[in-house]
Amino acid sequence: MLGGMVSLAPLHLLLALAVVAVWGTNFVVIKTALHDLPPLLFATLRFLLALLPAAFFLPRPRVPLGNLAGYGLLIGAGQFGLLYIAVNGRISPGLASLVVQTQVFFTIGLSIWLAGERVRMFQLAAVAIAAAGLGVVALHTDATTTWGGLLLVLGAALSWSGGNILTKQAGSINMLAYVVWSSAFSVPVLFALSLGFEGSDRIARSISQAGIGTWLAVAWQAWGNTLFGYAAWSWLLARYPAAAVTPMALLVPVFGMGASAAWLHEPLPVWKLVAAAFVMAGLALNVLWPRMRARKVSRVSDL
Repeated sequence: MLGGMVSLAPLHLLLALAVVAVWGTNFVVIKTALHDLPPLLFATLRFLLALLPAAFFLPRPRVPLGNLAGYGLLIGAGQFGLLYIAVNGRISPGLASLVVQTQVFFTIGLSIWLAGERVRMFQLAAVAIAAAGLGVVALHTDATTTWGGLLLVLGAALSWSGGNILTKQAGSINMLAYVVWSSAFSVPVLFALSLGFEGSDRIARSISQAGIGTWLAVAWQAWGNTLFGYAAWSWLLARYPAAAVTPMALLVPVFGMGASAAWLHEPLPVWKLVAAAFVMAGLALNVLWPRMRARKVSRVSDL
């Protein structure tokens, strides 16, 4: 079972599945909103709604402002700014949901480089397997999956990993409040970038012409994906060992690719399935190997 030696209670398992379903299908929602909104404006509105009105009800977490600002910039302008630009015609949503999971391996690399953590053989093997999947994607670039899109999503994954490092440095915090207050640093930077690259005329026109579906997509990004997702995930992590919860995140690309195929009719040729198999195998090895080894050691010690 994915959960490890400690299993999630049935209702909590459903909650975890709801979170990963929201995070996975989120890529289809992104594509929907991008029909009416340019990517940097979309990101600005997403983090504005994540910040307000929640900031009036959640106290600012007690972390250095530099840490909070760095997280806001990396996750806002870095992860989601780049991701939205990529999904805006440069890579399919389903494939983006898969490639962005390489943040796991970027996080490992940054931890080794910045914190001096020791790399383990299973981690190297996991990286190699996932890299093979990215190689398959790179060999099949076309009108829907461009080199630019692939590099942008990898940049988003790298930014996400930088945010992970800052979260670790922040220590024990209210993650929901941390995400909400970090948005205060995301919004002005994203809006400035939107003004500079997308222009005030396009901003005004996009906002005035956006339909109800687009605004619901923005709200879903802010409240469903960000507030509900982080709040529920943090709640689960506070009640169960990480090994029981984090493997559920392996289902995010499954929901992402499945939803994109079902709702956007994204084709799933053999090469995409092969690429997904490699990347998912690498992720699974990285997440599950320590648990499997711990169980083996525990059984031996019981003999």
